[in-house]
Amino acid sequence: MFHSIIQRSSSLKVDELTVRLVTSRDAHQIAAYYQRNKNFLQPWEPLRDPAFFTVTGWERRLAQLTELHKHNLAYYFVIFREGSDEVCGVINFSNLVRHPFYACHVGYSLDEKLQGKGIMRRALNAAIRWIFEEQHFHRVMAAYIPRNQRSAAVLKAAGFEQEGVAREYLLINGRWEDHILTARINPNWTQPES
Repeated sequence: MFHSIIQRSSSLKVDELTVRLVTSRDAHQIAAYYQRNKNFLQPWEPLRDPAFFTVTGWERRLAQLTELHKHNLAYYFVIFREGSDEVCGVINFSNLVRHPFYACHVGYSLDEKLQGKGIMRRALNAAIRWIFEEQHFHRVMAAYIPRNQRSAAVLKAAGFEQEGVAREYLLINGRWEDHILTARINPNWTQPES
């Protein structure tokens, strides 16, 4: 199935979705997203400080993320559905390494009530296209807990291939968890201009 993708700098339009870099004005919406999904996301994420779920905490965090964006050290995207100003998901690119690796990690989450609609697959594909074409990355890596079958399905649908298993890879919800390591390679990689 073909999905239209319109790209405007760091704002991507995919069908009825807008995927864009977070801004300092998003503190209320992002705090609300994490408050709504706190219990749903808890088994898959690190333990969070109480400030993570507050507007004030997100105002501070967004100031840091803005600096990371400015220096091309990380990219944190928010997802909106057409006609709504409610954040329905997030995609973040971290651990960005350029020459000679040109690789990064991606993480993501989606609102509990929107699971199973193909939203994350479409948003993730658009964001990866952006990181490949606009930022000239060659490899995007993602890891998931083996029992997280929804994440496994999203990554497979987005073209990620399994590369290995890492024992006790990340401290998730207060416990060291094994992860399946996956990656997607940019088949059209071009050397960025200096």
